[in-house]
Amino acid sequence: MLAGFGGPEGQDDVIPFLRNVTRGRGIPDERLEEVAHHYRHFGGVSPINEQNRRLKAAVEAELASRGIDLPVVWGNRNWGPYVADALREASERGLSTLLGLATSAYSSYSSCRQYREDFAGALAETGLGDALRIDKVRQYFDHPGFVEPFVEGLRAALADLAERGIAESAIRVLFATHSIPTADAERSGPRDRDFGDGGAYAAQHRAVAEVVMRDAGADAAWQLVYQSRSGPATQPWLEPDVNDVIAGLPAQGVEAVVIVPLGFVSDHMEVLWDLDTEATATAAEHGLVVIRTPTPGTHPAYVSGLVDLVLERVNGTPTAERPALTELGPWYDVCRPGCCENARLGFKPAIAGVAP
Repeated sequence: MLAGFGGPEGQDDVIPFLRNVTRGRGIPDERLEEVAHHYRHFGGVSPINEQNRRLKAAVEAELASRGIDLPVVWGNRNWGPYVADALREASERGLSTLLGLATSAYSSYSSCRQYREDFAGALAETGLGDALRIDKVRQYFDHPGFVEPFVEGLRAALADLAERGIAESAIRVLFATHSIPTADAERSGPRDRDFGDGGAYAAQHRAVAEVVMRDAGADAAWQLVYQSRSGPATQPWLEPDVNDVIAGLPAQGVEAVVIVPLGFVSDHMEVLWDLDTEATATAAEHGLVVIRTPTPGTHPAYVSGLVDLVLERVNGTPTAERPALTELGPWYDVCRPGCCENARLGFKPAIAGVAP
């Protein structure tokens, strides 16, 4: 089961979609409209659903090319087709076990546990809890298939800048990911491991960034930056913000910036607006050359890696034989107790983990 975030597919969908995303927070439509202009700028259409259609087709083609007969269903968190729709389709097709493949690679509430809660909620909503079992592939932040597209993108960007005569010492590489509340970051990952500031979420990004820099043969300075903050000013979120960092680079002798969207699997709205529109404009305002490298999308290595992750679970591949490019992995199949608690909401029913 390919599990995605979901997105609006027309102007009339935008506010209902944002109500779904923010449900339970009591945010009025007037404030939602402040975010809606990002989508309205693109005709009210988020690219994410079409991207997931292409990803689903690519995964199906990869399975077929290997002679593997595994059906693929697709369900979203915040817009149709919903996870519950995917469960109903699976039941109608006579399936009894689903393996959740979330379009999110890292450990945090919103990128892992919330999907597990969605799965549990959909089982309850559909009444299929006794007929369907849902497991989940491990978080794949350091799987070679996920990392390779970023390495290729950074290597190409640095080569481009070199051709323009920009020395690597005058380049800053910014690895960008979604900011999350600091309290949620600190609760990311299992409670019995110390990941330092930012919990497992920040540690995983830092570790993967180091691999990308090494494998791309890059000598430029780099740092991890955050974007897309949406919480109140009184609530601490992970920093620094990508725009704030860019604004300070000219004073450090930087002439060009390479933005690597390390936290994202496809060119959805947070990439198209927050990076390609806002961050790019900030760079231009400060006289910087800027290149944003590609997300994995349907890159062959990424698609092949996702199928490999599925087959790990199907075949029960021993941990020692599972590929991982950082010392943090390979990550757990079954989430550990207390993993990725939402600091505001606490624990809700979730599958594919050890309670709570």
